[in-house]
Order: sequence, then structure tokens, then C-alpha cells
Amino acid sequence: MSRPARRRVAVVGTGAIVSGSHLPALRAHAERVELVAAVDVDQGRLDAFRALAGEEVAGFTSVDEMLDAVRPDLVLIGTPPSLHRAQTVAALKAGAWVLCEKPLTLSLAEYDEIAAAEEASGAYASVIFQHRYGSGAVRARDLLTSGELGAPRVAHCQTTWHRDAAYYAVPWRGTWASEGGGPTMGHGIHQYDLLLHLLGPWAEIRAMAARLVHDTESEDVSTALVRFENGALATVVNSVLSPDEVSRIRIDCADATVELTHLYGHRNEDWTYTPAPHVASERADAWRTPTADVPSSHAAQLGALLDAYDNGVRPPGSGAAARATLEFAAALYKSAFTGQPVHAGEIVPGDPFYPAMHGDHPHWAPKEHA
Repeated sequence: MSRPARRRVAVVGTGAIVSGSHLPALRAHAERVELVAAVDVDQGRLDAFRALAGEEVAGFTSVDEMLDAVRPDLVLIGTPPSLHRAQTVAALKAGAWVLCEKPLTLSLAEYDEIAAAEEASGAYASVIFQHRYGSGAVRARDLLTSGELGAPRVAHCQTTWHRDAAYYAVPWRGTWASEGGGPTMGHGIHQYDLLLHLLGPWAEIRAMAARLVHDTESEDVSTALVRFENGALATVVNSVLSPDEVSRIRIDCADATVELTHLYGHRNEDWTYTPAPHVASERADAWRTPTADVPSSHAAQLGALLDAYDNGVRPPGSGAAARATLEFAAALYKSAFTGQPVHAGEIVPGDPFYPAMHGDHPHWAPKEHA
């Protein structure tokens, strides 16, 4: 069976995330993709990227102009979050598949606009949640979903990072209009996306949020208690106030504890399995992560998307699975700001938290909307 033709790829945004993560991912799959175009409103930054990526890459300062001229198969988007919806919809309408940095949109309403554009075009939009794709995560999910570790009971999901005042001095950071939220949307979303990937659908959330240090519209810390459909209970902490930075997931099951400890990416060695006292050592030995060590990375997720493209099927990290992670964020905010528990599926059109993560709450909404 012959390999499909190399996919023609364009990147939108040429800043650090594209040059530092997307470009290496494209090079890792050079036999399957060809970078043909780059877009950036900053001509100097665009020129610098083309010098790095190759002068044969066509440069544009307009997404629409690029789409008309190039007609790429796949568009990688690495612009600020407020631009994601419009750029993704434009690419889908042009017939291109999309792989976009998180968050794909700033609200559930915007996400549903993308879903409609997918349906109209027949193309798909995926969001970068690269932690799902490392070999350690693949192994853990297989063990959990097969029941090999026993029923999940208790979980902890921790993104405790540190960001200083200089970080928030960048004008588009810390505002609802540009980022859609604080660490719940911009930092911790990677870890709790992986938690949802491992444990399955959540049922109920009770949360708190605060501005304890930074002068921002959105929060700088949030905490949540979560009940999953399978009965497991979890804690989720998202912070940019923590001097000792760590990213951590721990799931206690009937027969084992599985734990991941890392910072910005994981390998097999970052996963540990501790058997319950009644588990035979031979059984526990079989849980160890596989010999192949695939780090969580943009390259790993790009490979999975290209496999889906070749097979003409919806790629992972899109559709209902990606929407569930965004719904979790919206529910966390709604619970934190209203002081009430929120159940899966309750945030629908007409709910103030459907079009905006701040829900027009008087204490949290942007001043011009309060």
C-alpha cells in the first residue's frame, strides 16, 4: 500500500510556540508533511521565521490571503487565544484541517461555531493537548480503561506553577477577552485534560477561585472538587503562585496507584505504578511503561493527526473530546463564581457562562461589561 502524498502545511503565527514546538514537529514528520506557508502580522518576526524554516516557505501577513493563494491541507495555529476561533473557522471554510494551540476557543459558544464550520466543510479542527500522546499516557489509559488497575477511587490533579508580575505585564495576558481566563484556561488545562482522558467523563464540580497576588481580570488560582461518572472523586488545583513548580496527576485505584510527576512534558520515567498489597508482583511488573519511550510533544500529536488524515477519520483532540475539556473549564468558573455545584451538560445557550467564561459575574466580568 503506497504512502499518501505529503500534506501541504501552513503555520499561522510565527512566535516562540511555533518556532520552538510546531516547527520541530513538522521536521520530525518531514516525510509526511511539507511546510509551504507562514503567516504573521509582524513582518520582522515573519522574516526571522522564514530564515529559520527555509526561504522556500511563502510569507503572508493575512490569513485569508494565504488561504486563497496556497490552499493548504493543514493549518497549524499558534496565535494569541482571542484569534483562534476566527482563524480556525477561516481555515475550515477553505477546506483545511486545523491543529490549534489551546484553548481552541474562549467559550463554549465559540467552540460550537467551530463545530458548525467542521460540519459544513468536512474538515476537522484539533486542539493541542500534547500530554495525551506520550507513550506513558497511552499506557496508563490502556491500563485504566481496561480495568487492569481496578476501579478508580481518588485522584489529584495539580498544576502549581509560578508567574511573576513581568509575565502579566504583556498586554494580552490576564484578560478575559484575550485569554478567556487565568491559569484554569491557560496553564492547568493541560493537566486536567489528561485527567479527563484517563478517567473519562466528569459528572459534578464544586470550585473556588481567587486573585491573591496578580492584578488581573481573571483568577491567579483555582481549586475544584470533582465527581466522575465512574464514582471517583478528584481534586484539581491550578496556580501561578507556587515557587516550587510541578505538574502532577495521581490516581488511586482498587489495585494500584498510578502517578505522573513532571513540569512541562513527560517521558516514561515520569510515570510510577504502586501495587496494592494484595497484588502479585508478576501482575504489577506487567504494568510498567513500554520499551518505546515517546515523550509528550507536539510531534507525537501531529503524528496522530496525520494518521487520522490518511485514514479520513476524525482526529483525536477534536469534537466532543476537546469540547468536554472546555466545558470542564466553564463549569469550574461557574461553580467558583456562583458558589454552586455545576453538573455536566448544564451550561447551554442562555446560560451566562456559555458565551463567556466570566459569566458576566459582577465581581469577575471585565469592567466595561460589569
